[in-house]
Amino acid sequence: MRRSWLPSLVGALVLALSATARGAEIYGDYLEARSADVWTGPCFANAEAGLVGREAILAWHIQKGAWHGVPLDGLSVVGVVKAKATLGDPFATPYPARAVIIVDENASPDQRAALLALAQDMTGEMLMSVVRTEVAPIRLEVRHDRDHPTTAILEAGDLATVETRTLNENDRHCGNEETYYPPLAATSSAMPAVSVLDRYRGPGLGVTWTTRDKRNAFVGSFAR
Repeated sequence: MRRSWLPSLVGALVLALSATARGAEIYGDYLEARSADVWTGPCFANAEAGLVGREAILAWHIQKGAWHGVPLDGLSVVGVVKAKATLGDPFATPYPARAVIIVDENASPDQRAALLALAQDMTGEMLMSVVRTEVAPIRLEVRHDRDHPTTAILEAGDLATVETRTLNENDRHCGNEETYYPPLAATSSAMPAVSVLDRYRGPGLGVTWTTRDKRNAFVGSFAR
């Protein structure tokens, strides 16, 4: 009988998160969903490259810490991206990408600026071309129990929604699945997941989408 690879991997990630967070100035939860599979086989990935994968939703919830001296405890920020090519494709040029930033309605003006700066630092070039900034209530919950280590829910007003579930053996389509693409942002730990729902209904990018049951998500943590 094949042994599950999830329990040992989860345990290692939990230990890494604990050790990293203890020495970090700012840390929290991270969620990502994009329009291409990230946990997949090369045959599936090659079939999607150049056709999909230009869009992504990235979200951070700060558990504790400050950025450039501005305290951000309990706040969240979301970046929504429309790139020129498949994000993560080493043979493509996706930048400059268009980005919509959604900042927490509970943040002050200084905190909103710090949240944007944090998201941009975490993603490099990807969120540098901001075409629109929205203020909305943001709920990002990542469940850290051992039974469901990669489940998360994001609600950013009525603009963006992501809900994930844990990968299982039924998600293997070709038998050669792996984490084909790494996360788009700097993380201290991240596990691939299935998005039960991945939706963006906001303005600014010239495109909206609703995707269901795709192996296109990462759930994890960040620390700096």
